[in-house]
Amino acid sequence: DFQNRGGAKAGSAAGLADKQDINRARRDREKRIGLEVIDITKDPYIMRNHLGTFECRLCLTQHPSESNYLSHTQGKKHQTNLQRRMIKDERDSTIQPTIKMKMPKRKRPKIGRPGYRVLKQKDPETNQRSLLFEIEYPEILEKLDPKYRLMSCYEQRKEIPNDKYQYVLFAAEPYETIGFKVPNKELDYTSGKYFEAWDKGKKKYSVQI
Repeated sequence: DFQNRGGAKAGSAAGLADKQDINRARRDREKRIGLEVIDITKDPYIMRNHLGTFECRLCLTQHPSESNYLSHTQGKKHQTNLQRRMIKDERDSTIQPTIKMKMPKRKRPKIGRPGYRVLKQKDPETNQRSLLFEIEYPEILEKLDPKYRLMSCYEQRKEIPNDKYQYVLFAAEPYETIGFKVPNKELDYTSGKYFEAWDKGKKKYSVQI
């Protein structure tokens, strides 16, 4: 018996137990009062996970009950993180966002359609047909080369789509883009069957397909 040990003061163990009970009762009372006063549903950092327990998104901690989470919010770690978050929010709010000015794109005026010539060709040995396009761009902008591309019938909006045909488009600033309707056949890119050339001296663009 602790009370009957030599040198022990009478009632010391009982007094220690009473003090512990008082402290425990005080903490329980504070938790109950806190839960009644604080609307925990408005706490932006509390989250209930799929296990039914609670997590603090600010401190990345887990808690078995709301009262345990509430006790955590009164602790040093949570209060310190709250203070750091407030300082960060205040600092971010004082930084003025950079306003990006969108400069309007300068649209170059078109000068009309370029001159062109289309030659139909046929290989005498294989009877394979081809088309030679010659487009003239005398006023093409400096440091620019003409370009061409094939366009599916479903990309255009001028005619009812017909998958038997495709379109060849030619473009070079400041000229308008021009297009030609051709049979929708697989192109032969082998040597001698296909070529593309830009004559910078004569300003003539040639494409054979």
